[in-house]
Amino acid sequence: MTKEVMQLDRVVIRFAGDSGDGMQLTGDRFTAETAVFGNDVSTLPNFPAEIRAPAGTLPGVSSFQVHFANYDILTSGDRPDVLVAMNPAALKANLADLRPGTTIIVDTHDFSPRNLQRAEYTSNPLEDDSLQSYHVHPVDLTQLTVDAVRQAAEGPDSAGEVGRKDAARAKNMFALGLVSWLFHRPTESTLEYLTAKFGDRPALLAANLAAFKAGWNYGETTEDFAVRYEVKPAALRPGAYRNISGNLALAYGLIAAGERSGLPLFLGSYPITPASDVLHELARQKAFNVYTVQAEDEIAGIGAALGAAFGGALAVTTTSGPGLALKSETIGLGVALELPLLVCDVQRGGPSTGLPTKTEQADLLQAMFGRNGEAPVPVVAPRSPADCFDTALEAARIALTYRTPVILLSDGALANGSEPWRIPDVESLPDLRPEFATGPNGDDGGFLPYLRDPETLARPWAVPGTPGLEHRIGGIEKADRTGEVSYDPDNHDRMVRLRQAKVDGIAGSLSPVEVDDPSGQARVLVLGWGSTYGPIGAACRRVRGEGLDIAQAHLRHLNPFPPGLGEVLHHYDRVVVPEMNLGQLALLLRARFLVDVYGYHKVRGMPFQAEELADLLKGVITGG
Repeated sequence: MTKEVMQLDRVVIRFAGDSGDGMQLTGDRFTAETAVFGNDVSTLPNFPAEIRAPAGTLPGVSSFQVHFANYDILTSGDRPDVLVAMNPAALKANLADLRPGTTIIVDTHDFSPRNLQRAEYTSNPLEDDSLQSYHVHPVDLTQLTVDAVRQAAEGPDSAGEVGRKDAARAKNMFALGLVSWLFHRPTESTLEYLTAKFGDRPALLAANLAAFKAGWNYGETTEDFAVRYEVKPAALRPGAYRNISGNLALAYGLIAAGERSGLPLFLGSYPITPASDVLHELARQKAFNVYTVQAEDEIAGIGAALGAAFGGALAVTTTSGPGLALKSETIGLGVALELPLLVCDVQRGGPSTGLPTKTEQADLLQAMFGRNGEAPVPVVAPRSPADCFDTALEAARIALTYRTPVILLSDGALANGSEPWRIPDVESLPDLRPEFATGPNGDDGGFLPYLRDPETLARPWAVPGTPGLEHRIGGIEKADRTGEVSYDPDNHDRMVRLRQAKVDGIAGSLSPVEVDDPSGQARVLVLGWGSTYGPIGAACRRVRGEGLDIAQAHLRHLNPFPPGLGEVLHHYDRVVVPEMNLGQLALLLRARFLVDVYGYHKVRGMPFQAEELADLLKGVITGG
């Protein structure tokens, strides 16, 4: 059967099912196939916080959205063009996000009265005409998978040891094969992955291979799918690429910082969603002089890291918002000791335990002010999953150069999302090698641990055990130059101002804020930070495509702000700041630059949609 092939510029696909249906694996494999094919790609995994919610219920729905195109894209897409729903709950949980005309591939196997009730349906949506505005393809994926596995059991590659229950679990591979056929995806990487994953379990390997191939063949032979789609590769900058998630990019950036600084990389951490993957990855990289300690709690994790910093290592601790609160006293100790320390906060919804698997940007003010006393700390934030690599290097540069803790604010959307990453030439990365104190620096031949570099105001980094560099350590206020314990009011005032001046002085090493204003005629500026970069950029493209002028700027450095930011803000008639909080950056901008800003705030645990931001910006530009 010859089927029509339709060319598309971009597609958004969402795989959704129960948390045990393997939707994250399915989405990840489709993403890998798409990256191999050469499309630009961006993903958004979305999974429940419960380890195992009741099967078939709305709280237990897990999904994975992938957006791919033949041009540069910035987001994981607003609404899916194709929804693959593995049960009634997955269909219902995602239906509100679908436009009329969306293609729905639904596994009919579990649409029993009991499962419909679990999903809070009063009638079967496949029979009551409620889906008539969509292109619905009802397919019994489960039974087709079981049949395919049974046939494989009778062939040379036996899957006979796999029972019906385990065979049915391979339905995600059937769905992957079908969608891979539908969108002309290469299959070699998935076949290689399955072989590596199940190579020591031949029956499971045969079952998964049979399900994947059966899904592909079903698309090829069924009359239900008369059209295939193709999205040609994107014209990306030449180089070697790989698909990378934000947490993996962050881990690689930390490893690169260790290599470029010539220091051992030490991670003291306690597992917490959504930051745990950084700990997992670094624990596997001992060959790169990486040391990891999984501590008994958040406080022990950062305490170990600060001790490693005192000992001359590139020290890191990873956490999320609740853990950052627990680490606040030790961060303050790092400020007083003036030691380099990287604190990576992968933000999630709060307060308290909050929304562990959902994203938010609500830790900015905690990062700025969440310590007792005047304890200024530089704050940086990556803008995309791949940018987590570069931001980790920048955080290390600041910490090592200025002898200070640095807070890096990633978030759940960046951590779990992925995109193509152009692998850099190692020699092109910044040289981060620090200078350690090697001998006395006082006029009398003694060592002054708080004698400062006149340019950076950083104090000497004296590794314990170096002869002649013995000095007092602790959290009590230090005397200027000597580092002795001091309760003198004038000395305290001086030390507070010196630590603040050191952080403020970092701005001198930063590039001026960059503004994307193609026409030069825009009177409205949209300013963002962190993971809002993608939705803001995509929204600005839409606005400009309709003939309107809009300027965009994005902040990596949040403390201190980059040079020229105040002048940029005052240049425009209106400044719009979208944030996944209730206006924390907006508050800082108003206080620092005395300029009004229009804050647009959402705290739904999900990223902004480009469509909604574009509508907002058009209204601001036209006076709506």
